[in-house]
Amino acid sequence: MCETIRATDIRSHILTQPEYAYLRIADDFRRRIAEGRLQPGDKVPSRHQIAAEYGVSDRVAVEAVRVLVAENLVEARPGSGTYVRPKPHLRRLTRSWYREQRGDSPFRADMAAQGRRGAWRSSSETTDAPPAVAERLAIEPGDPVMRTRYVFLADGEPVMTSTSWEPLAITRGTPILLPEDGPYAGQGVTGRMAAIGISVELAREIVSARHVTAQEAEELGLSLGAVVTTIQRTYVADRPVETADIVVPVDRYELAYVIPVEPGAE
Repeated sequence: MCETIRATDIRSHILTQPEYAYLRIADDFRRRIAEGRLQPGDKVPSRHQIAAEYGVSDRVAVEAVRVLVAENLVEARPGSGTYVRPKPHLRRLTRSWYREQRGDSPFRADMAAQGRRGAWRSSSETTDAPPAVAERLAIEPGDPVMRTRYVFLADGEPVMTSTSWEPLAITRGTPILLPEDGPYAGQGVTGRMAAIGISVELAREIVSARHVTAQEAEELGLSLGAVVTTIQRTYVADRPVETADIVVPVDRYELAYVIPVEPGAE
């Protein structure tokens, strides 16, 4: 009965806004999956059944299913139909200031706490700071920065990507110029900065979400259209010393924050 009412309500929306019909249908099936009324392994109605249920054309029904496929909620099996995908095991990534203060690599420490082997691939190059990055680093657009691109791995599985920028005005001529090369490679930003006498005082993070880019989808083994969590992180001493854009698949990892609280703080 509930599903009949919902489909009727959606049909009324479709009549007034037909250009959004496939999105409204996809949203209804997304809700059915989230509520458990469509379980992993269940067969999704055919395009003809969807078209009849919602009063739309077969083309609109196909577009609705394509949205669900792109989001990794369902999978199409040639000659058989479309089925609800099993939910991946959700793991946790911990954002901990305590680990940062010790100078650890936060990712490696987090993986070790889970009994997993943390590693990463990286490449660095000097470039000019784009305006948005320059604002985060409190430098001028076009100032030289070291840009490093990371793909983080847990037991060989891609977990997240990160692109970081460090002002060359701080690191040029020091042993930490290249984040992943030299005597302080792999020690994390706070440990590397401490090696040249800079004490990182805080980290600012802004968390959001968006659709994955083509490059990120390839690096993380995701489908185009998948949703990712984004973390815009900036380390600050007496001035910003590094900023990064971190990308995490939402269907594989949740973020947990460990935040110190000063006595008497409200």
